[in-house]
Amino acid sequence: QVHMVESGGGLVQAGGSLRLSCTVSGSIFSINEMGWYRQAPGKRRELVAHITTGGTTNYADSVKGRFTISRDNTGNTAYLQMNSLKPEDTAVYYCNVSVHFSIGGGDFWGQGTQVTVSS
Repeated sequence: QVHMVESGGGLVQAGGSLRLSCTVSGSIFSINEMGWYRQAPGKRRELVAHITTGGTTNYADSVKGRFTISRDNTGNTAYLQMNSLKPEDTAVYYCNVSVHFSIGGGDFWGQGTQVTVSS
């Protein structure tokens, strides 16, 4: 069983910053890749940022230079530091994690956290 807790969303003015966190726990053998996705009303869910176990990152073009994804030393928590926020960043942000169990594995989603950027 995988338990995920997301936090850090909220309302911020354009130009402001927020930091999202996603902590994963449960009967997990290892946590592999972690990522943040977002879904705005009427739009498809899209990748925002992704980080591998080795620390390799990639970002959507729309957030490059403004957002930074990282993981803590345990590898169980991922962060998304969001700076210079724009109204178009408004969305529900979801954490995604790829895990291995002692047998098998899978991808799991967090419950989502709302980010609203006012102009």
